[in-house]
Amino acid sequence: MDHDHRFRPESLMMSYGYKPSLSEGAIKSPIFLTSTFVFKSAEEGKAFFEVAYGLRERRPHEEQGLIYSRINNPDLEILEDRLTLWDRSEDCAVFESGMSAITTVLLEFLAPGDLLVHSTPLYGGTDHFIHHFLKKIGVHTLAFTPGQERGDLEAMIRASGRADRLRMIYAETPANPTNDLIDIAACRRVADAFATPEAPVRVAVDNTYMGPLWQHPLAHGADFSIYSATKYIGGHSDLIAGAVCGSHETIGRVKALRTFLGNMASPHTGWMLMRSLETLKVRMDQQAINARHVAEFLAAHPKVGRVYYPGFIPEGTADHDTFRRQCTAAGAMLSFDVKGGEAEAFRLLNALRMVKLAVSLGGTESLAQHPATMTHAGVDPAHRQAMSITGSMVRLSVGVEHHADIIWDLGQALEQV
Repeated sequence: MDHDHRFRPESLMMSYGYKPSLSEGAIKSPIFLTSTFVFKSAEEGKAFFEVAYGLRERRPHEEQGLIYSRINNPDLEILEDRLTLWDRSEDCAVFESGMSAITTVLLEFLAPGDLLVHSTPLYGGTDHFIHHFLKKIGVHTLAFTPGQERGDLEAMIRASGRADRLRMIYAETPANPTNDLIDIAACRRVADAFATPEAPVRVAVDNTYMGPLWQHPLAHGADFSIYSATKYIGGHSDLIAGAVCGSHETIGRVKALRTFLGNMASPHTGWMLMRSLETLKVRMDQQAINARHVAEFLAAHPKVGRVYYPGFIPEGTADHDTFRRQCTAAGAMLSFDVKGGEAEAFRLLNALRMVKLAVSLGGTESLAQHPATMTHAGVDPAHRQAMSITGSMVRLSVGVEHHADIIWDLGQALEQV
């Protein structure tokens, strides 16, 4: 028998990073609802602060001491340890929302005068932060469309006149809500073409749509794998949270800024996310199976135009090559165009009986919404149109219900169109 067996992440989600002996033998981690922690001695307190404030490096086998829940807390530390397993990252930082995770990364690694290159389309909140807040503090931005990272993106960056100030390439893949793929390895090559030892160019990937199961950005050259943990990681539509995975060096910087911004997740949120991680794989596996059935039904329906689903990318294309290399499944998010326009899409949405009309995604229940007037309402209308985010589009997050029931509900709603 192999005594050095390597357990899979889904098996380790029950116990990794937690010692029952430290908590009265409780099989599950308690919720550590405390603001501060008692030091055994003044010397121990001094040592903890030296490490926390970067006054010295940790000694071999020295663990980060507990000081104050804005800096660290057992629930968050155990959760972060478990989240590193899926992305095989060195470290992880969890936040009170997906947007706080995204904005903390951007604020830590961008300065006035820097250039941020980003994919399109982006989630509406990210799009607003980039084009409004970052612009206010003097960060320059350059957008690219799917496919350009494999072609003329380098030329675009040089033509911008700010190639020497490129500091980050930010990609959301698959894109929300079009499911367009961005080649992460190609982004890495572009970043390396402009990086210097003194000025590295980071690659950040919003991995929310694929969750930690179906895509692993760090394995393809990204520095950051970013999540709205509200979605698949939380998975029950009952919490708001975010997470970032990466190296010790980069996440160390992210955690340092998180300490001073104060946007860490609460101990209760951390505990709820640990609970959710135990069923992450079984939930996501079922959602992917359901989504395939739903996508095939929609693609064959006479009142449906285009279906935006990674599983339908034609073989032999560059996008299919990216999909094959980068993703382990087609996911459980899809969008589709109802033949007609906004009125027809609204008629369908208003007729749904089981599928709920709500934003967000990745939960156990199926959700439908209208991107052009809801999640992406703040995106420039011309840009929305160019990205195919029209009044006809409906976005669907497929849940864990029986796929036949989801299909029945969509079918009866389409009859009202």
